[in-house]
Parts: sequence; C-alpha cells; structure tokens
Amino acid sequence: MLRFILKRIGYGLLLLFGVVTLVFFLFAVLPTDPVSEIMGQHSNKESEAAIRHQYGLDLPITTQYLAYLNDLSPISWHKTDDPSDFFYLNDRNYHYTKLIKFPHSALVLKYPYLRRAYGSDRPVADIIAEAFPKTMLLAIVSIIFGMVVGIFIGILCAIYHGTWFDKSSLLVAVLGMSVPSFFVAILLAWIFAFLLSDYTGLSMFGSLYSVDDYGTGTYVDLKNIILPAITLGVRPLAIVIELTKNSMLDVMSQDYIRTARAKGVTPAHIMLKHALKNALNPVVTAISGWLAGLLAGAVFVEYIFDWKGMGVVIVDALNQNNLPVLMGSLLYISIILVIINIVVDIIYGWLDPRVKTAA
Repeated sequence: MLRFILKRIGYGLLLLFGVVTLVFFLFAVLPTDPVSEIMGQHSNKESEAAIRHQYGLDLPITTQYLAYLNDLSPISWHKTDDPSDFFYLNDRNYHYTKLIKFPHSALVLKYPYLRRAYGSDRPVADIIAEAFPKTMLLAIVSIIFGMVVGIFIGILCAIYHGTWFDKSSLLVAVLGMSVPSFFVAILLAWIFAFLLSDYTGLSMFGSLYSVDDYGTGTYVDLKNIILPAITLGVRPLAIVIELTKNSMLDVMSQDYIRTARAKGVTPAHIMLKHALKNALNPVVTAISGWLAGLLAGAVFVEYIFDWKGMGVVIVDALNQNNLPVLMGSLLYISIILVIINIVVDIIYGWLDPRVKTAA
C-alpha cells in the first residue's frame, strides 16, 4: 500500500506541473494585457513600464515561466544583491531559510510563493485563504447530502426492487444526472426563495456571512447554504442511488449472503454487516470523482446564489486577466483533489483488501 500511495503522490505532482504549464502558456498566447486592466484610463508609458517590471511581465515568456516555477518550488535560487532584480530575495514576499550562500545569490528553503494579485497587490494566498473554506464547506455539505440520502434511498430501492418506489427513484436519478446544475439552481431559487420565501425563510442570494440588521457586524448565516448545497448534491444523489441499488442487488445474490441466511442470521444484520460494506466500494469510488465535479460546478452555483467562494474568485480573475490569482486558485484546488483521491484510495483498500494486494 505504501508503494501505491507514493505512486499516487508522484502522479499528483505531475498533474500539478501540467496545470501550471498549461494555464501559464494559455495566458501567454491570449491577446490580453493585464497592465491595461490595472491602469485603466490613466495609462502612460512610464507607469506601464514600472508595473510590467514589478510583476515580471517585461521578461521573456520562458523566463517568466521558470521564475514562477522557482517561486513555487520549496527550494529555490534568488539574487541577494540587487533589489531591482525580479529574482531578488525579498523579505516581503518570501519566508525562507538560506541553505547555501553565494557571492551575489543564495539557495533557500521556503514556503511556496503564489505571488500577488495584479492591481490590488494583495497576496494570492490571503485571497485563497478567505474564499476556499466557503467553497469546500459547500462541496462537503453537498456530498454528505448526496451520500446520506442517496445510500438510504438506494437501499430501499434494492429492498423494494421492481415496485413503484424503485421506478420513481429511477426517474429521479435520470433527471438528476441529465439536468445541468445552473438550471437546478435557478429552479430551486425561484421555487423556494421566491414563490415560497414566506414559508421557507430562504433568500435567493447570500453567502456564509451576512450583515446584521444594524450594519454593525457580520454573523454566520447557515440557511444560505441550503439551496446551493442541494443544487450541487442533486447529481451525486442520483449517481449514489443507482450505484447503491445495483451494488446491493449484486451483493445480496452472492453465495456468502445465502449462507448467512441459511445459518439464521437476521436480515438486518446481513444487510448492515455484510451486504452494505461490500456494496459501498463503487459508491466511494464515484464520490472521489464527483468531488472534483462539485468544486468545478460550484463556479456557476456560487454566482447564481452569490456564495462568495472560489468560483467568484476564479471568474473575477478571468475577467481581469489576473494570472497569479487564477493560477493560485487552480493549484490549490488541484492539491486538495490529489490529497482527497489518495485518502479515498486508502479507504477503498480498507473496504476491499484485494486493492492492497494489487498495489
């Protein structure tokens, strides 16, 4: 299993390298100028040149790319004698320990540096630290909703296979898998936050924090997560229902289940102790893949419900040609997904010991 985990970490690092390379050079070929976005109507050649030098935009594209990799790497090389050099070891940006000192440079051990946002000059790490917990909370609540409700309905569909309940659940699953998230978001907002708002108390717009009635502070407003979470959870819910039902039907037909019945083991014990654990293998695998879809789908859902998470940050970065913010956001999400996939592989190995042997 250790060898398998190390392999997955290696693949994850290659994935992160691919994300950095692809996004960086895609931005390089786009006919956009972030300096024009920063300067607006007050542009002049001297100010533009100063901003280009500040963000390294006056360097050749290959040098910019290598400089960004140098900033991301925990072990990096920097100049120490010329503060005007883009590779200068600035205490404002880097938290470091010098490993090897040279006459005019140094090799340092540091935290990965995600740079600063164009225009605001705010550290990208601070922007992500503020927005990502909201998106992650939304994704986790959505996946819990899809898993708990989906597994429960899937078990009932297996027990009452062929009945009206099973057929109705199949219809719901098909609709859930085929309807786009943004359409579900608009529909739920219209029904529960507009037509039935007097009964539900829900709002069409709102984030994790709301301003109190007196405008003196903010408070956590958990009701704002209900509609976005259900919207994102509809598609995983549909998948989990079908996977759980089919897996339960397959497991319940196995020889060891029939043996347990012949020994007089109660149906509830067979269902919970033997059948459900083995039936969860494909469900866990599917959930690991759907979490990536939830984080991606949150971009649209967050905008519809004004849930101020990573989706808003990414779209704003695209609109403003803000490469550091976009790159940092995508990297952060990619790292989280790599970690989650490794954890899911460990759980999957626990549920099915054959995975450990294969690894």
